[in-house]
Amino acid sequence: MKPPALARTAFSPDKDLVTADDTTAEHVMACRAMMEKAGGYRNEGPFTPFNYKPPTAPPKSTIQFPGGTGGVNWGGVAIDPTSGTVFVNSHDTSLVGWVQDKDPNVTYSFEAVGSKQPYDRASVGGVGPFFTFSAPLSGKYDDNGRPVGPSVPCHRPPWARLIAVNAHTGDILWESTLGLIEQLPEGKQLRGSSGSAGPSVTAGGLVFVGATNDRRFRAFDAKNGNELWSTMLNNNANANPMSYAGKSGKQRVAIVAGDTVMTYALP
Repeated sequence: MKPPALARTAFSPDKDLVTADDTTAEHVMACRAMMEKAGGYRNEGPFTPFNYKPPTAPPKSTIQFPGGTGGVNWGGVAIDPTSGTVFVNSHDTSLVGWVQDKDPNVTYSFEAVGSKQPYDRASVGGVGPFFTFSAPLSGKYDDNGRPVGPSVPCHRPPWARLIAVNAHTGDILWESTLGLIEQLPEGKQLRGSSGSAGPSVTAGGLVFVGATNDRRFRAFDAKNGNELWSTMLNNNANANPMSYAGKSGKQRVAIVAGDTVMTYALP
């Protein structure tokens, strides 16, 4: 089937667990400790369900990909009708945990809309729906169990990619890692930074995309995926770029970063 999945859909600890070459030795140790605490991570490919955990049973977790917020997500795709190429921002996140009995002493938000369901999702991180397999780069937690410094995924990178697909054949034309993790050591920072917005493509062969958590706005060559330009923004640009012609007729591209619209003139 073409194209193949555009995001990670499976996980095997033997080959997919992050290594010290990917991030840091401290991060890898924290990831392994978390996996052991979780009772391992069961994965049988796409749509692996969460198991029910009886109240007295030890943790035994499921890990799902692309998780609760991963994949292509709500940003959608950009299409060049002339070349028949589809451009996609895809990122890999996980969802971990199990299903357990609802705690009768906890008031849940869904009860406000009349839900009487007796179960909830949980993990070694607590009760709730969106826990991921990630750990602090420092490998440390404070006295309250909160990570010290930034946390990043525990599966092998890249964690986000800009992908070009030939719509006529389904073949992937190119993939480019999208986004920096600046807290990683020099030479390891291009690992992909998650975000949910989509790209835009111009008739002149440029693919513009924000959609990363490193406050960058980038332009790529639509033919080969080479990064041609980037600029720092005052906030993350989790919105799709738009292109338009100003009163002078000069083409411009705009992106929303936080509460600011940033505009740039094309050469």
